[in-house]
Amino acid sequence: MKSALSLVVALLPAVLSAQKPSGPVQDNSFLMEEAYNQEARVVQHISVFNHSASDGSWGYAFTQEWPFRSQRHQLSYTIPIAHATGNPSATGIGDIALNYRYQLVGSGQTRLAVAPRLTVLVPTGSTAKGFGAGEPGGQLELPVSWMLTPRLAAHWNGGVMLQPRVKVPGGVDVSVTTFNLGQSFVYLLTPTLNLMLETVWTRASRSSGTAAAVATKSLLVSPGVRYALNFESGLQVVPGIAFPIGVGPSRGQRFVLLYLSFEHPF
Repeated sequence: MKSALSLVVALLPAVLSAQKPSGPVQDNSFLMEEAYNQEARVVQHISVFNHSASDGSWGYAFTQEWPFRSQRHQLSYTIPIAHATGNPSATGIGDIALNYRYQLVGSGQTRLAVAPRLTVLVPTGSTAKGFGAGEPGGQLELPVSWMLTPRLAAHWNGGVMLQPRVKVPGGVDVSVTTFNLGQSFVYLLTPTLNLMLETVWTRASRSSGTAAAVATKSLLVSPGVRYALNFESGLQVVPGIAFPIGVGPSRGQRFVLLYLSFEHPF
């Protein structure tokens, strides 16, 4: 967290003299997924860090997105790292996600964009520490983005994650099916300074053998802000901060989320 903030601060003197006009910042939501694939020959590196104010746990995820031949196809991967408090506490890598996203409708230059994503979850996390399933899984996600006005964008997400077998240390293995829905508004105060309000709901159902399934729900509302720093070289740096708040089934949960993206031609 400190290194990310220090990096942004270090860039500011150069930005003041190197900034150039550009279009609105896009594809930089924190909890949501915008339906904009990477442009041809442009790569994006994304870091997201969140800290729980309630129990001190934290999570970090690094994602790298690449266009594949054209903007129509995008390949990416996500490496998650988590720290769980308790007795004992533990830190470790979770299950790595390998993603393919197809630009079905539109792009970042159109009012409406749709880009379904297919993900394979690789069992790289430690099941003993509770950071991995121990078996492969998959996810199907449907992001939809729509510019309501020149200054107001709306985004919708819906998806399902299937984990046919999750190993439980010292217990009975379970299967987990997780549904997610999300919606956000992004208001462009300026093309490079955006206010954001994201809402994300999930429902995870765990079942084992003939036992009745147990469902766990969560609901987060997350106000945030992001700012784009644009350079003549084509590099774009987007730092952001948000404060996810648990409501309903997640009442009492509070988080601080830091976001940092680097996007540049290759």
